[in-house]
Amino acid sequence: MKYSKYRLWFYGLLSILGVILTMYFNIQFVIENNGFDLIKFIDNIYINTASTSISNDVFICAIAFLIFSFNESKCNSMKNWWIYIPLTFGVALAFSFPFFLFMRELKLKKDYEKKAI
Repeated sequence: MKYSKYRLWFYGLLSILGVILTMYFNIQFVIENNGFDLIKFIDNIYINTASTSISNDVFICAIAFLIFSFNESKCNSMKNWWIYIPLTFGVALAFSFPFFLFMRELKLKKDYEKKAI
């Protein structure tokens, strides 16, 4: 597959937005609770039916993303796949997924440029 500079920039922009928009609220949670409390965080994401639905949706998407990214990493000889696990659960899926696509696009670009030489 040929890389696209437009996809590259789009995925990069989504990565930046994903980290900024999610970390803003994570920081608000830390400030409101005088530190990070994992149990309270989990309790809060399951506080009502709407947040439970979205939380379960994101969790299932995260698992699917990790399986997809593992296979894509192997197919495209991308190194350090494991980094997407802590990025997904420690930062945000909204960051890790577009970041993976950005890195995949960079790899496609490198491979395409090698073939062109």
